[in-house]
Amino acid sequence: MKSIRLALRVLGPHFQRYRTGLLLGLGALLAKVLLAACVPLLIREGINALTAGFHMRRLIEFCAYLVALSAIKGLFQYWMRVVIIGISRDIEYDLRNDLFSNLVTLSQDFYGRTRTGDIMARASNDLNAVRMMLGPGVMYWSETVLTFLISLVVMLAVDWKLTLLGLAPAPVISLAVVFFGRIIHERYGKIQQKFSDISSQVQENLSAVRVIRAFVQEEAELRQFEEMNRDYVRQNIRLARIQGLFMPLLQAMIGVTFLIVLWVGGMRLLEGRITLGDFVMFNTFMGMLIWPMIALGWVVNLMQRGSASLARVAELLDARPSLPEPDSPLVLRHGALRGEIELHHVTLNREAGAALQDVNLRIEGGETVAIVGHVGCGKTTLVQLVARLIDPTDGAVRLDGVDLRFYSPREIRRHVGFVPQETFLFSTTLRDNIAWGVPDATDDRIQWAARVAGLEPDIAQFPDGLDTLVGERGITLSGGQKQRAAIARAILRDPRILILDDALSSVDTDTEERILTELTLVMKGRTTILISHRVSTVRAAHRIVVLEKGRIVEQGAHANLLLRGGYYADLYQKQLLAEELETL
Repeated sequence: MKSIRLALRVLGPHFQRYRTGLLLGLGALLAKVLLAACVPLLIREGINALTAGFHMRRLIEFCAYLVALSAIKGLFQYWMRVVIIGISRDIEYDLRNDLFSNLVTLSQDFYGRTRTGDIMARASNDLNAVRMMLGPGVMYWSETVLTFLISLVVMLAVDWKLTLLGLAPAPVISLAVVFFGRIIHERYGKIQQKFSDISSQVQENLSAVRVIRAFVQEEAELRQFEEMNRDYVRQNIRLARIQGLFMPLLQAMIGVTFLIVLWVGGMRLLEGRITLGDFVMFNTFMGMLIWPMIALGWVVNLMQRGSASLARVAELLDARPSLPEPDSPLVLRHGALRGEIELHHVTLNREAGAALQDVNLRIEGGETVAIVGHVGCGKTTLVQLVARLIDPTDGAVRLDGVDLRFYSPREIRRHVGFVPQETFLFSTTLRDNIAWGVPDATDDRIQWAARVAGLEPDIAQFPDGLDTLVGERGITLSGGQKQRAAIARAILRDPRILILDDALSSVDTDTEERILTELTLVMKGRTTILISHRVSTVRAAHRIVVLEKGRIVEQGAHANLLLRGGYYADLYQKQLLAEELETL
C-alpha cells in the first residue's frame, strides 16, 4: 500500500497529463486480449464442425478467419506497445526535468550532505528502472490480468470443474509472487545504494585525480574501488540467486497446471463429457496463459525494482530548499536599489558551534567595506548571508531597510555579483564562462570585463583567445586566471552589490594592484564587500571590519586601525616583514 500511495502521489500528475494516450493504449491492449481470446473459441467451433463432417470449404473459411483475426490482433498489439511504452518514455523525460528543476532550487546545505554520485545514480539508473516499471511493467501486468480474467470466464462457462482443477496451483503461485517480490524489492534497493556509492567514488576520484597522483595513491584508490565493485557484484549475485529460484519454481507450477488439464481433460473427453473442440480450446487457453504466468515473475521483478527506485527518486523530488520563499515576495528594481546593507543582531549557529554571534554592521549604499580576520572567523558566512545563500538563526539581514526574507532568494541574487573562494568554471570556452548569466552580452562588454579583471594579457597568449576551451572546471587555466575569469563574470552582470570573497588570493601583488586600480572605477557608486588576508587588497576600502570568533572586534579606516595597534595592525606588520624578507 505504501508503494501504491507513493506511485499515485509522484506519478499521478503525469498519468493525468497523458490520460488520453494511456486510455488509447489500454484500449488497444483490451482489444488485443479480447481478439486473442476469440482464437481458442474459433478453433473449438472449427474442430467441432469438422468432427461432425469434413468440408474443405468450411476448413478454408476457418483458416481465413484465423488469419484475419491474428492480423487484427497483431495491429492492436503493435499500437499497444507503441503508445504505452512511448508514454513511459515521455514520463521519464518529464521526471528528469522535474528532478533537475528541483535540484537547482535546493540550498547549499543539501549538497553539503548529499553526494554528487548518489544524485547522478538516482537521475540515471533509478529513473530508468521507473521507466521500465511504467512501460513494460504496466503493459504486461495489465495484459496478464486481463488475459487471465477473460480466459477464466470462458473456461468456467465451458467446464467449471476442469477449470477449478486446472487453476488449483494458482494460490500457491500468488503466495510465491508475494514472498519473492518482497525479497527482490529489498535486495534491489541495496543494489541501487551500492551503485550510488560506486558512482560517488568515481566522481570524487576523477575530480581529485591530480591530488591522487600527487600523493601516489593510485593503488590505494584502485583497491578501494575494487572492493566496492566486489560488494556490488555480491549484492547482484544475491538478487540473481533469488530470481534464479523464482522463475523455475513458477514454471514448475505452470507445468503442474498443464498436467492437470491434460490428465483430467483427457479423461472427461474419453467419457464424453466434453467435446474434442472443448478439450483443444482448454489446452489453447492454457497455452495462452503460459506467457502471462511466466511474465508475472518478470513483471513482479520490474515492479519491485521500479518501486524501490521510485522511492529513491521521490526523496530528491520531495527535497525542499532550507530558505523559505515568502508568500508574496517583494520585487527589487535595479534603478531604485540603493544597496544599503544592515546586519541587525545577527547570530548564525552551525553543528560545530556559532559561526556568527550578535553581529551588528551597517554598510551604506555605494560604500566599499573590507572584512578581515583569522581563518574560520565567519567572513564567508557573513557575505553568504548578504546574498541570502543562508539565513541567520537569530536577527535580521536587511537590504535598503527591508528584511531579506521578504524577497525571493533569486530576486536578491539578480542584483549581486558574487566571486566565491572556490572558483568554478564550466568546461566550455573562456568567452562563455565570462558571459555566463548574461546571455545577451556583446563582445565589447566581454572584452571590457576581461580587461578590468586583468585577464587581457593572458587572453592575448591563448591560441584561440576568448574562444579557448578551459577544460573541466577550468583545468587548463592557472588558479589566478580562474579567479580573474570569475571576477570578469561577476562585473559583467553590472550588479548593484559586488562581493569578492578572497578573489585575488591566487594572483601576485603586481597583478593585484592593476586589478584593484581597474576595479576602483567599477566599484564607484556600487556597494562592495571585499574579503582578503592581504592588507594590500583592503587598505583602500572606505571601512575595514575585523572579525574574531564570529564577532566584530574592530572597524574603521586603514590609518585609524593601524593607530589602534590591534589585530589589523599586527596583520599589517607581519605582511610588511614578509615582503621585506621576500625582497632580501
